Amino acid sequence: MYATYQAHRDLMWPLHAAARLALPMLNDPALAGSSWLPTQQLSAAWQVFQLARITHRRPPWRIAEVTGSSGERWPVVAEVATSTPFADLVRFRREGAPKAPRVLVVAPMSGHFATLLRDTVRTLMQDHDVYVTDWHNVRDVPLSAGRFGLDEYTQHLIDFLTVLGPGANLVAVCQPCVSALAATALMAEDDHPATPASLTLMAGPVDCRISPTEVNRLATSKPIEWFRKHLISQVTWRHQGAGRSVYPGFVQLSAFMSMNKERHATAFKDFYRHLIADQVDKAEATRQFYEEYLAVSDLSADFYLETVERVFQTFDLPRGELMFKGRKVNPAAIRRTALLTIEGERDDICAVGQTLAAQDLASSLKLYMRTHYIQPNVGHYGVFSGRRWQHQVYPLLRHVIQVSQ
Repeated sequence: MYATYQAHRDLMWPLHAAARLALPMLNDPALAGSSWLPTQQLSAAWQVFQLARITHRRPPWRIAEVTGSSGERWPVVAEVATSTPFADLVRFRREGAPKAPRVLVVAPMSGHFATLLRDTVRTLMQDHDVYVTDWHNVRDVPLSAGRFGLDEYTQHLIDFLTVLGPGANLVAVCQPCVSALAATALMAEDDHPATPASLTLMAGPVDCRISPTEVNRLATSKPIEWFRKHLISQVTWRHQGAGRSVYPGFVQLSAFMSMNKERHATAFKDFYRHLIADQVDKAEATRQFYEEYLAVSDLSADFYLETVERVFQTFDLPRGELMFKGRKVNPAAIRRTALLTIEGERDDICAVGQTLAAQDLASSLKLYMRTHYIQPNVGHYGVFSGRRWQHQVYPLLRHVIQVSQ
């Protein structure tokens, strides 16, 4: 599968190179008034062709400055606080800003890069010192770096929280909610000094038995061996991770796009029309979205298969059977970490109730340390991105962090 995909990309390379070379010429003002060459239409067509290309590198964060809740403006410098072969812990340092609560944002490893949480990070930076798990594209990680499964993912969270130190806050978005809850429970049980002061779980699959979505039904429709046989491939020789077994990001992207084929087709048609009509702002918004959406990252086969089996098929965490390196995870060990769970009313990926289940699992927490919120009129992405996230969800999250300090 991977070799076939790579061969297709190689065959398409001359066309993409031609597009890159043609666009500057077609946009030359000297040709704009040509009566024999429809330069604007050709330029728009080439730009659509270029935008529809899958890429494999993390897009830029594009966060050069942030405005605080009180109107202050600070330049932002992204710097790597620590690194492993599989991830960087990136800190967004606000130059000149006063000391603020530290927050570790755990990005999902689900076929896209951490920059998918750009709006989440930018909003949190108004009042916090923000760190992010910037997962590497595993096809660029050599085999000598070892395996990366669900245990290694959870271990990364423990190690990164240790770097942040005591009093930090943990925010997990979507798929990593299981590992975030597990890491907090393990650290609490060990009386780890860096156990997070607060834990926020946003639209995550804590208990997929509750109101199963189409995503959940797909995961349980086949045995795990089917996923291993049909969806796992090996990275080709030209990449640093040659020979590593992966769930390719382009396969995950195909699955996502097939769920909304008409919407994506319409978006590209509109992009072409906006370019023709010189509607620059609308065209640029579409361009930025798809440059992000079509940047894919491969998943380690171990991590993907263990997540499918243990989170979506056998429901290990809510059944009290989730293991971490041979040790049973006990969410009831959490006693001093404030817990906030957030869900979207119209979420068709992680249904209402699946994240709320964490409240029952953390059974030792006193009531005043628990908060649950359902955001009306939003789907999955609206929980952590967009206007309602910024103006309705974020103030609640900020309050929970403030009272937990």
